[in-house]
Amino acid sequence: MGFGVVLDTCVLYPMSLCDALLRLAERELFDPYWSDRILGELRRALRDGGLTEDQAEGRIRRMRRAFPAAEVSAPAIARLEAAMTNDPKDRHVLAAAVVSPADAIVTRNVRHFAHDACAPYDIEVVHPDRFLLQLHDLDPRTVEATIAAQAAALTRPPITRSELATMLERAGVPAFARRLQPAPATAPAPSRPGLP
Repeated sequence: MGFGVVLDTCVLYPMSLCDALLRLAERELFDPYWSDRILGELRRALRDGGLTEDQAEGRIRRMRRAFPAAEVSAPAIARLEAAMTNDPKDRHVLAAAVVSPADAIVTRNVRHFAHDACAPYDIEVVHPDRFLLQLHDLDPRTVEATIAAQAAALTRPPITRSELATMLERAGVPAFARRLQPAPATAPAPSRPGLP
Protein backbone atom coordinates (compact mmCIF):
# COMPACT_ATOMS: atom_id res chain seq x y z
CA MET A 1 0.00 0.00 0.00
CA GLY A 2 1.32 3.44 -0.96
CA PHE A 3 0.87 6.89 0.54
CA GLY A 4 -2.88 7.44 0.92
CA VAL A 5 -4.51 10.79 0.18
CA VAL A 6 -8.10 12.00 0.45
CA LEU A 7 -8.72 14.32 -2.50
CA ASP A 8 -11.07 17.13 -1.49
CA THR A 9 -13.65 18.35 -3.99
CA CYS A 10 -11.71 21.55 -4.64
CA VAL A 11 -8.80 19.58 -6.16
CA LEU A 12 -11.08 17.34 -8.25
CA TYR A 13 -12.30 20.45 -10.07
CA PRO A 14 -11.04 22.17 -12.24
CA MET A 15 -10.53 19.22 -14.54
CA SER A 16 -6.91 19.95 -15.51
CA LEU A 17 -5.85 19.59 -11.87
CA CYS A 18 -8.05 16.54 -11.30
CA ASP A 19 -6.70 14.88 -14.43
CA ALA A 20 -3.08 15.49 -13.38
CA LEU A 21 -3.69 14.10 -9.90
CA LEU A 22 -5.55 11.01 -11.10
CA ARG A 23 -2.95 10.26 -13.78
CA LEU A 24 -0.26 10.41 -11.09
CA ALA A 25 -2.34 8.09 -8.91
CA GLU A 26 -2.60 5.68 -11.86
CA ARG A 27 1.21 5.69 -11.96
CA GLU A 28 1.04 4.58 -8.29
CA LEU A 29 2.68 7.67 -6.82
CA PHE A 30 -0.12 7.73 -4.24
CA ASP A 31 -3.41 6.02 -3.40
CA PRO A 32 -6.47 8.29 -3.84
CA TYR A 33 -9.50 8.26 -1.55
CA TRP A 34 -12.82 10.11 -1.63
CA SER A 35 -16.36 9.72 -0.39
CA ASP A 36 -19.75 9.62 -2.07
CA ARG A 37 -20.35 13.09 -0.61
CA ILE A 38 -17.13 14.45 -2.12
CA LEU A 39 -18.17 13.01 -5.48
CA GLY A 40 -21.64 14.55 -5.05
CA GLU A 41 -20.02 17.96 -4.55
CA LEU A 42 -17.88 17.29 -7.63
CA ARG A 43 -20.99 16.40 -9.66
CA ARG A 44 -22.51 19.80 -8.77
CA ALA A 45 -19.27 21.62 -9.61
CA LEU A 46 -19.07 19.88 -12.98
CA ARG A 47 -22.66 20.83 -13.81
CA ASP A 48 -22.06 24.42 -12.66
CA GLY A 49 -18.98 24.43 -14.90
CA GLY A 50 -21.04 23.60 -17.96
CA LEU A 51 -21.21 19.81 -18.19
CA THR A 52 -24.54 18.11 -18.64
CA GLU A 53 -25.85 15.75 -15.97
CA ASP A 54 -24.86 12.79 -18.18
CA GLN A 55 -21.36 14.15 -18.76
CA ALA A 56 -20.82 14.81 -15.05
CA GLU A 57 -22.14 11.38 -14.12
CA GLY A 58 -19.98 9.75 -16.80
CA ARG A 59 -16.83 11.38 -15.42
CA ILE A 60 -17.60 10.22 -11.89
CA ARG A 61 -18.41 6.73 -13.14
CA ARG A 62 -15.01 6.58 -14.90
CA MET A 63 -13.26 7.73 -11.70
CA ARG A 64 -14.97 5.01 -9.69
CA ARG A 65 -14.12 2.38 -12.28
CA ALA A 66 -10.46 3.48 -12.46
CA PHE A 67 -10.07 3.48 -8.66
CA PRO A 68 -12.47 0.90 -7.23
CA ALA A 69 -10.83 0.96 -3.78
CA ALA A 70 -10.95 4.78 -3.47
CA GLU A 71 -14.44 5.24 -2.05
CA VAL A 72 -14.60 5.43 1.75
CA SER A 73 -17.59 3.92 3.56
CA ALA A 74 -20.39 6.47 4.02
CA PRO A 75 -21.69 4.86 7.26
CA ALA A 76 -18.17 4.89 8.75
CA ILE A 77 -17.81 8.58 7.89
CA ALA A 78 -21.23 9.37 9.35
CA ARG A 79 -20.35 7.65 12.63
CA LEU A 80 -17.23 9.80 13.05
CA GLU A 81 -18.16 13.14 11.46
CA ALA A 82 -19.77 14.67 14.58
CA ALA A 83 -16.55 14.11 16.55
CA MET A 84 -14.45 16.17 14.13
CA THR A 85 -13.55 19.69 15.29
CA ASN A 86 -12.42 21.32 12.03
CA ASP A 87 -14.60 23.63 9.92
CA PRO A 88 -18.14 22.16 9.94
CA LYS A 89 -18.38 22.23 6.13
CA ASP A 90 -15.37 19.95 5.83
CA ARG A 91 -15.79 17.63 8.80
CA HIS A 92 -16.91 14.87 6.46
CA VAL A 93 -13.58 15.18 4.58
CA LEU A 94 -11.52 14.80 7.77
CA ALA A 95 -13.74 11.91 8.86
CA ALA A 96 -13.13 10.23 5.49
CA ALA A 97 -9.38 10.59 6.00
CA VAL A 98 -9.56 9.15 9.51
CA VAL A 99 -11.57 6.05 8.57
CA SER A 100 -9.62 5.39 5.36
CA PRO A 101 -5.96 4.35 5.03
CA ALA A 102 -5.13 7.97 4.10
CA ASP A 103 -2.11 9.76 5.51
CA ALA A 104 -3.12 13.20 4.22
CA ILE A 105 -5.83 15.41 2.78
CA VAL A 106 -5.03 17.36 -0.38
CA THR A 107 -7.13 20.52 -0.45
CA ARG A 108 -6.96 24.17 -1.41
CA ASN A 109 -9.06 24.90 1.72
CA VAL A 110 -6.17 24.30 4.12
CA ARG A 111 -7.66 26.79 6.59
CA HIS A 112 -10.68 24.48 7.06
CA PHE A 113 -8.42 21.87 8.65
CA ALA A 114 -6.86 23.33 11.78
CA HIS A 115 -3.76 21.56 13.03
CA ASP A 116 -5.41 20.85 16.39
CA ALA A 117 -8.30 19.08 14.65
CA CYS A 118 -6.07 16.87 12.47
CA ALA A 119 -3.07 16.15 14.71
CA PRO A 120 -4.83 13.62 17.01
CA TYR A 121 -5.43 11.45 13.94
CA ASP A 122 -1.98 12.00 12.42
CA ILE A 123 -3.54 13.44 9.25
CA GLU A 124 -1.45 15.92 7.28
CA VAL A 125 -3.19 18.65 5.29
CA VAL A 126 -1.42 19.62 2.08
CA HIS A 127 -2.14 22.25 -0.55
CA PRO A 128 -2.15 20.68 -4.05
CA ASP A 129 0.71 22.91 -5.18
CA ARG A 130 2.97 21.58 -2.42
CA PHE A 131 1.73 18.02 -2.94
CA LEU A 132 2.55 18.05 -6.66
CA LEU A 133 5.97 19.56 -5.97
CA GLN A 134 6.62 16.79 -3.43
CA LEU A 135 5.65 14.15 -6.00
CA HIS A 136 7.96 15.82 -8.53
CA ASP A 137 10.81 15.79 -6.01
CA LEU A 138 10.11 12.12 -5.28
CA ASP A 139 9.96 10.93 -8.89
CA PRO A 140 10.59 13.70 -11.44
CA ARG A 141 10.82 11.34 -14.41
CA THR A 142 7.39 9.81 -13.78
CA VAL A 143 5.75 13.18 -13.10
CA GLU A 144 7.25 14.74 -16.23
CA ALA A 145 6.19 11.78 -18.37
CA THR A 146 2.69 11.84 -16.88
CA ILE A 147 2.20 15.54 -17.56
CA ALA A 148 3.51 15.07 -21.11
CA ALA A 149 0.98 12.26 -21.62
CA GLN A 150 -1.80 14.45 -20.22
CA ALA A 151 -0.96 17.22 -22.70
CA ALA A 152 -0.78 14.71 -25.57
CA ALA A 153 -4.21 13.32 -24.66
CA LEU A 154 -5.86 16.74 -24.95
CA THR A 155 -6.64 16.94 -28.65
CA ARG A 156 -9.86 18.99 -28.84
CA PRO A 157 -8.27 21.46 -29.18
CA PRO A 158 -4.66 20.22 -29.13
CA ILE A 159 -2.59 21.88 -26.42
CA THR A 160 1.11 22.02 -25.74
CA ARG A 161 2.76 21.08 -22.47
CA SER A 162 3.38 24.79 -21.87
CA GLU A 163 -0.32 25.53 -22.36
CA LEU A 164 -1.20 22.73 -19.92
CA ALA A 165 1.18 24.29 -17.41
CA THR A 166 -0.70 27.58 -17.81
CA MET A 167 -4.01 25.76 -17.24
CA LEU A 168 -2.59 24.20 -14.06
CA GLU A 169 -1.38 27.60 -12.89
CA ARG A 170 -4.94 28.92 -13.27
CA ALA A 171 -6.19 25.83 -11.41
CA GLY A 172 -4.28 26.91 -8.31
CA VAL A 173 -0.88 25.18 -8.54
CA PRO A 174 1.41 27.98 -9.78
CA ALA A 175 4.71 26.72 -8.35
CA PHE A 176 4.19 23.28 -9.88
CA ALA A 177 3.21 24.91 -13.18
CA ARG A 178 6.42 26.96 -13.16
CA ARG A 179 8.44 23.80 -12.62
CA LEU A 180 6.83 22.28 -15.72
CA GLN A 181 7.74 25.20 -17.96
CA PRO A 182 10.91 24.68 -20.02
CA ALA A 183 13.94 26.60 -18.86
CA PRO A 184 14.44 29.76 -20.93
CA ALA A 185 17.02 29.32 -23.64
CA THR A 186 20.26 31.08 -22.93
CA ALA A 187 22.12 32.89 -25.66
CA PRO A 188 25.49 31.34 -26.53
CA ALA A 189 28.48 33.16 -25.14
CA PRO A 190 30.07 35.43 -27.74
CA SER A 191 33.08 33.83 -29.35
CA ARG A 192 36.41 35.43 -28.71
CA PRO A 193 38.24 36.68 -31.74
CA GLY A 194 41.08 34.41 -32.75
CA LEU A 195 44.63 35.38 -32.05
CA PRO A 196 46.72 36.50 -35.02
